[in-house]
Amino acid sequence: MTTVESTSGDGAAVAGGDLRGKSKRLGLLLAAAMFVLVVDTSLMNVSIAYVVRDLDTTVSGVQAAIALEALVSAAFILIGGKVGDLIGRKRAYALGLVGYAIGAVAMMLAQGLTAIIIFWALVGGTGASLLLPAMQSLIHGNFEGEAQRRVYALVGAAASIAAAVGPLLGGFITTFLSWRVAFGLEAAIIAVVLSGLGLVRDVPYAGARGVDAVGAALSVLGMGGIVLGILVWQEGGGAVGALIVLGIVALGTLVWWLRKRKRERRPALLDPDLFRSAAFRIGVTQQMLQQIALGGAMIVLPIYLQMVLEYNALQAGLSLAPLSLSMFGVALLAGKKAGARRPASIVRIGFLLVSVGFALLIPFIPRVDSGWYLVLPLAIAGSGLGLLVSQLNNFTLGPIAEERISEAAGVNSAAGSFGLSFGLACAGAIMLATLSVAFTKKAEASTVLPPAQQQHVAEVLDEDAEVMTNTQLEELLAEEPPQIRAEIVAINTDTRPLALQIALLVPLLAGLAGLVNSFRMARLPDTKPPPGAEGVVLG
Repeated sequence: MTTVESTSGDGAAVAGGDLRGKSKRLGLLLAAAMFVLVVDTSLMNVSIAYVVRDLDTTVSGVQAAIALEALVSAAFILIGGKVGDLIGRKRAYALGLVGYAIGAVAMMLAQGLTAIIIFWALVGGTGASLLLPAMQSLIHGNFEGEAQRRVYALVGAAASIAAAVGPLLGGFITTFLSWRVAFGLEAAIIAVVLSGLGLVRDVPYAGARGVDAVGAALSVLGMGGIVLGILVWQEGGGAVGALIVLGIVALGTLVWWLRKRKRERRPALLDPDLFRSAAFRIGVTQQMLQQIALGGAMIVLPIYLQMVLEYNALQAGLSLAPLSLSMFGVALLAGKKAGARRPASIVRIGFLLVSVGFALLIPFIPRVDSGWYLVLPLAIAGSGLGLLVSQLNNFTLGPIAEERISEAAGVNSAAGSFGLSFGLACAGAIMLATLSVAFTKKAEASTVLPPAQQQHVAEVLDEDAEVMTNTQLEELLAEEPPQIRAEIVAINTDTRPLALQIALLVPLLAGLAGLVNSFRMARLPDTKPPPGAEGVVLG
């Protein structure tokens, strides 16, 4: 890291252990920006039923928007870091905040799903891809020594607290006010953060200014093709296989392209030599698997709680609290108490707990009528995720030289965001595909529904029942004969838990894959991350 003159107040880097005056304000504003970034998706997940109802749209549409936002952030985060190098990190930071503010305001005013996809998912996701790498560079350039470590800790704590309280906060505001108010508060916080832009000292970029446009395009096509293929599948569109194959081919071509640029000593999107480290390769893979598990759970469980148990947003947030709070608490405890234990051993226990937690949830789903029954499985899974959070970043970046930490952390962040978007998309698509098939089979097998109505009922359930509680469905069927009404509600009641059970296989399989991978981790020597690695909290 480049050392800059250590003075206070006027934009030079702040050193020393205490944060005072302008430096303290800047640290708090950076933490507030991170809080908004992390809490944003929690608000969407816990409010999904309300967004669907108020905008007269579908669960699959809102779920696709959530997955798309994570995908855009993943696909562009490496590009966003390069854009910040070229236009200035302070400017990229400001543009990222503005992009996120546009997304929040669009949510506050949206009258349809299109506005959410364009402004919240695409513009907001692009804003995140600019903001995250710029924040890391700005913290490095505006603070040093103990002050820098304190700011990283402050920003990391803000992210952890947002992850822990996001479902509760979003549920409370949505239930007693409106989900639109929650996003309005996001916009207000971003406005406060932007008001402190004058406190930020820009950090010049002294490296190569060449742009690897082909590498950037291949990375977007690779990650985008795979996740978009899954989203198109869940919406019943065509060319699903072509999109997924395009994504796989693009990722393979990207590997070849980066190696070619390296041989020619030309600027590349990222240095392929990063992946020469087995620890880095395995660590990035484990980061992705962890996020697949989290993404799958965070789309399936809120739908279950709101659509099947008929919980409001606050009740859903409270029911999810064991997952988020145990993850937060165990991550803090493990970070302090790990001692001489090997990171690979802690990661193995983490993935084991994730697998056990989700395995326990699957048989619970069709048998319980209260979120209280989910407390123990969610706490077990959350504890496992907390262990992973406490270890994976340091394990992944341990073998990386300090001067390459920012680039490696960007790859790590991209892998995590891609895993989150894949988990959201895949679990949602599997759930909706199962619903569609099961609705049709049960309607056609019914001895109560007249043959002429069977196909119609299957189509109606496929289109509408995924967003309805049984109470709402009974209201919709009020004019039908009692036996027809009871049969349709019974089909809906039997089908949705099955679909949710199958969708939970996504986080379960991700946990099991991470558990298997942890044995490969154990065969590698332990390394300590260099001082610059604290910045990965921003990923």
